[in-house]
Amino acid sequence: MESLERARLEAFFRQITTRFPAGEHVTTLIITHLLSERPAFLRAMAATSTVGAVLPKPRSVDQPTLEKVRRAFTIHDLNRELFADSTWALEYLEDTAGGRNVILIDIGGYFAPCLDTLVEKFSGRVLGVVEDTENGHQRYAALDRLPCPVVSVARSPLKDCEDHLVGRSIVFSTDALVRARGDILTSRNACVIGFGKVGRAIAQTLRAQDLRVTVHDTDPVKRVQAHSQGFRTSASTAEALREAELVLCATGNLALRQGDFSALRNGAYLASVTSSEDELELGSLHGLYKRTPVSEHLTRYEITGHYFYVLADGGAVNFVHGAAVGSYIHLVQAEILAATAALSHGRFQSGLHEMAAPDRQAIARIWFDFFDR
Repeated sequence: MESLERARLEAFFRQITTRFPAGEHVTTLIITHLLSERPAFLRAMAATSTVGAVLPKPRSVDQPTLEKVRRAFTIHDLNRELFADSTWALEYLEDTAGGRNVILIDIGGYFAPCLDTLVEKFSGRVLGVVEDTENGHQRYAALDRLPCPVVSVARSPLKDCEDHLVGRSIVFSTDALVRARGDILTSRNACVIGFGKVGRAIAQTLRAQDLRVTVHDTDPVKRVQAHSQGFRTSASTAEALREAELVLCATGNLALRQGDFSALRNGAYLASVTSSEDELELGSLHGLYKRTPVSEHLTRYEITGHYFYVLADGGAVNFVHGAAVGSYIHLVQAEILAATAALSHGRFQSGLHEMAAPDRQAIARIWFDFFDR
């Protein structure tokens, strides 16, 4: 990032934290993708809270950025299985921020399984959670009750810009990895599983690049929407996979389970938009399929009479190339800062919430002041 761009971004975040000042002193634990633009966001979080720890998503870490962040903040490893253990999660929170007012910044619902225990038994106070992703939104919404406020930015209109560009970056990276093998995607049959905002952008981008696209979504309303946009649709996963030479999974909720992989046609390419544990049950294939690395980010899965290729070990394929979406990512980061400030003021009761429209409009106006150039 050039010095002028860095200065502009720092000024943008200063304006955001001025517009949305924190209330009582809080400590934040921040789960995040650790990409090249992320230090500025973390510094903005540090201006309004004590950052107790940064927990990078394992498959979205830029190493130079990690070293830079490590010099300024405490870095802890992130593991979904550990946070599924409520006893371990409570011990971790006590060791990291015991006795303090805490806000949890989440990407993917990591704190959802242990949230009841953390709120009930923590020596300090869990003021709330800010969740960034649709996958995480669904995990919190699925809980019988929420013991504290959870503010989700996953469905914010400000995130629409990012989601659209994420879809494009997914196709870019998929195409690049296939081309690195000496192959191309043009004129192939493609299947997109999940027709949310990212899935829709993927389907539209694939069609613009001359692929024949079929969409599958478990929600019939989403299938109707896909049909109205001219996409072929299928009512079952097996039907969707049957002819697909490229499969892109965008549900955030285990698009393919163990029994689904056998329906993949020979030689199909398989990619995901999110963490492999959230989208593809690849672990169930260990011991059944032989895994052979073809290149750094392409693995061949083979069993007698059947083979297919998995891109980026089943993780978010766009992170291979940095997952860049330009300055639009800062809209979402600004809303996370605003949501953190709102929780510090005790604005929300227990339950699932979104930021108000006037707050989002204020963020958009500030963004235009700095990035509409």
